Amino acid sequence: MHREKLIAAILLAFIAAHGMAQEHQLEKGEKLGEVHFATSCNEPAQSDFNRAVALLHSFQFSRAIEGFDTVLREDPTCGIAYWGIALSDWSNPFAPGNKDRGQLQLGQQSAEKGMELGVKTERERDYLAAVGKLYRDFEGTPQQVRWYAYRDAMESVAAKYPKDHEAQIFYALALAVGADPGDKTYADQLKAGAILERLFAEEPTHPGLAHYIIHAYDVPALAARAFVAAQRYTVIAPDAPHALHMPSHIFTRLGYWQESIDSNVAAAAAARRQGQTAEELHATTTRLTRTCKRGRTSRRPGS
Repeated sequence: MHREKLIAAILLAFIAAHGMAQEHQLEKGEKLGEVHFATSCNEPAQSDFNRAVALLHSFQFSRAIEGFDTVLREDPTCGIAYWGIALSDWSNPFAPGNKDRGQLQLGQQSAEKGMELGVKTERERDYLAAVGKLYRDFEGTPQQVRWYAYRDAMESVAAKYPKDHEAQIFYALALAVGADPGDKTYADQLKAGAILERLFAEEPTHPGLAHYIIHAYDVPALAARAFVAAQRYTVIAPDAPHALHMPSHIFTRLGYWQESIDSNVAAAAAARRQGQTAEELHATTTRLTRTCKRGRTSRRPGS
């Protein structure tokens, strides 16, 4: 453990010495996967909305917010864009600990702006109402309670619009995030995984499906179920550094140490190109940690 902390400290100092680069947009032709989130916004805004949701699905939160801001410039009446900003404001839902107060204030403001601006369809209002539950009374209501309220709201949205794949996907993600870690039957993870796998067969290039299958099955007992998604996520969204890192979760659990290391090498390189310093640090420290672990074990599946 001391060795791993030392590695992290050295890397942090190295990256800080090179300066905190700003994130930048990729050139046209970027590969983020295919997302089709229907909205009532105008045609130019719809294209950028799909791109912003693809970024959100790969946990590229600041870039997603920039994308939703672009949508609002193209169509100032596109209130559903504030749903995307509010959900991006929440950042990584799997990150431990409570969200920062300033972060929660931003999310609350985004959700309220969407409601104040108004949307043109009942479906879009339902999405905004759901994300609003993440932030409602955040000073007096525990975070877990608010997450369960959001999960239940997304369950209702998914049930109300059964042909809306995005509603099913975000509901499945909420299930996986809210799963009880003490439940060794993995009921919620399996329920989420079943939804995602069914949709993945229909949308094999959707970044969120591959990503969330990995998260749903990111425990030793279920990891083998995510092996195909782990292999494909890198191909689906190679221009999202997080998409290059996430497969390593499954490769590590299954004993594919070199594949795990390679994933993090690629993720660190992509993050460096895009100025995502925190993502580069995470991928690099993970790679070094797993290189050390590989040296202590030669286990491979079936060995």
